[in-house]
Amino acid sequence: AAPSTWFDIFAMHSVSPFLPLLFTLLLSSSSAFTPSSLLLRSTAAPHASLSPSSFVRPIHSSNPRSSSLLSFGRKAPNGVLSLSSRLVDIKYGKVCVESAGRFEKFFLDGVETAVPIEAVRGENWASWLDQQDATTQSWAASMRFSGRAGDHGRHLIIPDESGKVKKVVLLVGDVDGYGEFLSFSALPTSLPRGVGPYKFISFGGVDPDMVALGWALGCYSFDYFKKGGSSEASISNTVSVEWPEGANKQRVKHAGEAIFLVRDLISTPAQEMAPGDLQDAAESLASMHKGASTSHVIGKDLLSRNFPMVHAVGRAAAEGYSAPRLIELKWGSESDPRITLVGKGVTFDTGGLDLKPAAAMRVMKKDMGGAAQVLGLAHMIMANNLKVHLRVLIPAVENAVGGNAFRPGDILTARNGLTTEIGNTDAEGRLILADALVAACEEPCDLLIDCATLTGAGRVALGTDVPAVFVNDEALAASLQAASEEVDDLVWRLPLFKGYGRMLASKFADMKNVAEGSGYGGAIIAALYLQKFIKDTKWIHMDHMAYNTASRPGRPEGGEAMGMRALFELIQSKYPAPS
Repeated sequence: AAPSTWFDIFAMHSVSPFLPLLFTLLLSSSSAFTPSSLLLRSTAAPHASLSPSSFVRPIHSSNPRSSSLLSFGRKAPNGVLSLSSRLVDIKYGKVCVESAGRFEKFFLDGVETAVPIEAVRGENWASWLDQQDATTQSWAASMRFSGRAGDHGRHLIIPDESGKVKKVVLLVGDVDGYGEFLSFSALPTSLPRGVGPYKFISFGGVDPDMVALGWALGCYSFDYFKKGGSSEASISNTVSVEWPEGANKQRVKHAGEAIFLVRDLISTPAQEMAPGDLQDAAESLASMHKGASTSHVIGKDLLSRNFPMVHAVGRAAAEGYSAPRLIELKWGSESDPRITLVGKGVTFDTGGLDLKPAAAMRVMKKDMGGAAQVLGLAHMIMANNLKVHLRVLIPAVENAVGGNAFRPGDILTARNGLTTEIGNTDAEGRLILADALVAACEEPCDLLIDCATLTGAGRVALGTDVPAVFVNDEALAASLQAASEEVDDLVWRLPLFKGYGRMLASKFADMKNVAEGSGYGGAIIAALYLQKFIKDTKWIHMDHMAYNTASRPGRPEGGEAMGMRALFELIQSKYPAPS
């Protein structure tokens, strides 16, 4: 049989018990396939280039052979096709950046005729209803619509005499503690289609920027990998609305784009979001902003450029797009205040040789959530032209299992010379962050922020939706807390309690990467580990989930920006754009 035939069988059936036989037959039937390269020359036609506006995932043809690995591998620079589990040869990092503004087409200007939406605060519902005509009062009663907290975010469609939509009434309140602005998030996908466009005639006391953002977040879904899915199909079920009067359109657009970007990057499966795809995302983002530039250090060059722990964690992954790397983005005048963002970019975390159980590994595509978040935050900073010099560092790796994977008991040396004894290979994020944080402090820095899906202990302490933050400056911590509450993007400070530092003690190295003894205080201990690599700068460490475990209005299940708007509000308050 021809090599492609055997790959078709492999792709179409569960044949893992017969893999040795399959590969023997494959190798014996093709001189083009060698054990040393595990590469197969491709005769498949190259995929057409796709613009973000027309991006559609290629659908399998009626021929089942088209779904084989031969058809959907990633081409290497030398023209051969590597044995990859990638679906198609598309740069998904670039796609995520370029399609992040897909919600904007559902905001309109200058609408002459529209269905009015009246937003009423829950506590004002009774008085509002008393002022309505008898028909409206009767209709509201028949629909069992009241001002109780459970109705916040619900809407009531009021018909005219002919049965057509006359008005929409939205009940505004704090939706499950996540903010009043999310009251507006269910509307884009629940209002009648073919009726609008719609127009807000009141906001229920909510800032118009937040009204618009709530609507934008309600437009989000992630359908790239469904049959017929695309960036356009993701929002095909939404309706249009006129921009809320008084809204800062650009500010809302930039925030929405950043959140969509973060969500898309995290929700993309790891087979399509390797370290190289994060690099693509950073490069694509830089190309959108005048004066932004990127650079990178890849593979064995990490050793010669002194990023040894990034290399150690990522060296067991495949080469090419999966190879470990340090990604850097810079923007802004060097004479302006310097902000450095560092994001953990573990594109998939098996746990390494200390293998995670299946349930814990299931959503580990999200372990690059810190990298996604700093890219989203960088977009907000650049798009709003804040008066800063921005530097972004992303150590990007896959924590894979292999014969050359780093081991428990190994001693690794960081960029600053400190040594770490590996107590657990599943505490890898702090290792790659350590190298990046040292590099961050080698240049002048007024504020250093790192974001990381670092510990389960942080989630035990605060749950999945509230990021833990550790701050080495009291005034900065207070400002961040206030900013988070101001924009309904809550974070909560945990202490850098020095007493727990003893738990990192090692008999053979400067420290361990995990606590000695009990597992208590894991988030604090991880932050104390990172603090050893911080030098002479104000620092915020954010330990977040980066993933919604269930769907709620404006917060669908999947990747999520958590604490990003709070960080932007803090930075903007300190370093506003020139007037």
